[in-house]
Amino acid sequence: MKVAKLSGSVRTSVGKKGSHALRAADLVPCVIYGQGTQVHFSAKKNDIEKIVFSPEVYQIELDIDGDKHEAIIQDIQQDPIRGTVRHIDFYKIDAKKPVKVGLPVRVTGSSRGVMAGGKLSQVFRRLTVIALPGDLPDAIIVDISPLRIGQAIRVSQIENENLKIVEDSRAVVVSVKMSRGASKDAQDDDEEEAAE
Repeated sequence: MKVAKLSGSVRTSVGKKGSHALRAADLVPCVIYGQGTQVHFSAKKNDIEKIVFSPEVYQIELDIDGDKHEAIIQDIQQDPIRGTVRHIDFYKIDAKKPVKVGLPVRVTGSSRGVMAGGKLSQVFRRLTVIALPGDLPDAIIVDISPLRIGQAIRVSQIENENLKIVEDSRAVVVSVKMSRGASKDAQDDDEEEAAE
């Protein structure tokens, strides 16, 4: 998993008034909890948005007034209209304890069904996994090369011995569906090969 660094300052006021003043100063109110006591702090809005509005999932190296923590983002509160980050909960991690985190799903390869005119449907953009922090990859890679029209890859078919995927094992992650542009001959060829 990729690592990002973030600096913050301990908050002296944790009420609504204090949070409003922080946001007005382009700071984001944050809290970190998990191992030991929780710490309320603030971080620069620009630094937060670089981490939050990214397709990557990061392990965060937090420096709060010189006090260092390893953490992951547990929860994000955003403005429903503007989409700006209003508050973030960080969870302090321990290298020896499993954590639950959502990882991006990346497809790789060229599907025969798609090349025959089928349409690739990616149901999950992220999958929730449980693993030790050191075993967390940057993303879950799904090879779609063997997929023909009408076929799918389910959660149970994604192999990684260091991860436990939380979603239902029968859930479809990606599939190739028949589209109007798919040639009938190509579909028949796929069906014949699948039968063999």
